[in-house]
Amino acid sequence: MRANQLRLWFASMAYVLLAALRRIALAGTRLARATCGSIRLKLLKIGAQVRRSARRIRIAMASACPHADTFAHAHARLYP
Repeated sequence: MRANQLRLWFASMAYVLLAALRRIALAGTRLARATCGSIRLKLLKIGAQVRRSARRIRIAMASACPHADTFAHAHARLYP
């Protein structure tokens, strides 16, 4: 029973985080009114190469990524 409650908390927190992402970072984009499943599928499940150094984390996305502009817009809204 505790495992189910913990799973429910994780799912609820994930929903709250995605709703905040949609409200803050995706305002004015085509994903502004998307469901959490659509945001997860189109924005978070991407193939990218992550390079980590002592000072920076670099994400190299494929040039054929269809939602790269939306990803860049969300990043700019989150980190001005």
